[in-house]
Amino acid sequence: MLAALLATYAAVFLAEIVGDKLLYTTGILATRYRPLPIMIGITAAFMAKMAVAVAIGEAIARLPRPIVATITALSFIGIAWTLWRKPMKPDEPKKKKDEAMSKGALVAFAAVFLSEWGDIGQITAATMAARFSSPFVVWIGAVAAMVTKGILAAFLGAGVRQWIRDRIAPQAIRVGGVSLLLVLGTLSVLETLMGRELF
Repeated sequence: MLAALLATYAAVFLAEIVGDKLLYTTGILATRYRPLPIMIGITAAFMAKMAVAVAIGEAIARLPRPIVATITALSFIGIAWTLWRKPMKPDEPKKKKDEAMSKGALVAFAAVFLSEWGDIGQITAATMAARFSSPFVVWIGAVAAMVTKGILAAFLGAGVRQWIRDRIAPQAIRVGGVSLLLVLGTLSVLETLMGRELF
């Protein structure tokens, strides 16, 4: 069981960490939201996505590309719109912290759950589930790998958040973050439609 857990963790982490747009998306979200709500949102999304990967295996990769591309595009557009509308005040009032926490978690969940279905991480998890006879262990390993990736991105983004807040105008941050999300979303859609990685 430990071998299956470690093999799944390593395989999914390595497959996901190199050139994955979701890593950058999480980093961008961390420049606008605190790390804790982002971690809550992405953990829930990773748990759900990897459960689907383990349960239905490689069928995810056979979803019609236009459907996956449409869902991905709508996801990135929705996240960009949410970031554009978020107030630029650095310090939020105490009574709004719970609302900001739940909103940050919801935005992070949507960014992860609604994008990049059938990506290399899910396919790797599905392959590991077919290889090992313990789907629950494979699921735990895959989720742990994805959460590790999310922690790296969220905390890197949080460090960048403070540095940026001290040096760059809030409107420039908003325009830059939304623009970058739209570029990443466009690349995701093109990759989905073409069936190959662009970067």
